[in-house]
Amino acid sequence: MREKVEAALNKIRPALEADGGDVELVNVEDGVVTVRLTGACGSCPMSTLTLRRGVERVIRQEVPEIKELVAV
Repeated sequence: MREKVEAALNKIRPALEADGGDVELVNVEDGVVTVRLTGACGSCPMSTLTLRRGVERVIRQEVPEIKELVAV
């Protein structure tokens, strides 16, 4: 499952990098994906929106067995 999540993140990564940010996969365990927004995304006031409407949406489309996405 970790490989599937990483592949999904690679699909959204170019959009994040275009704004000076990135996303790091921290852990995948029991259907819970833990990620960390880095660079400009880590301190952006819109990071919650990016996380939910961008990162989470793409991961759920690619890996529907994911139960939850958590940012650290």
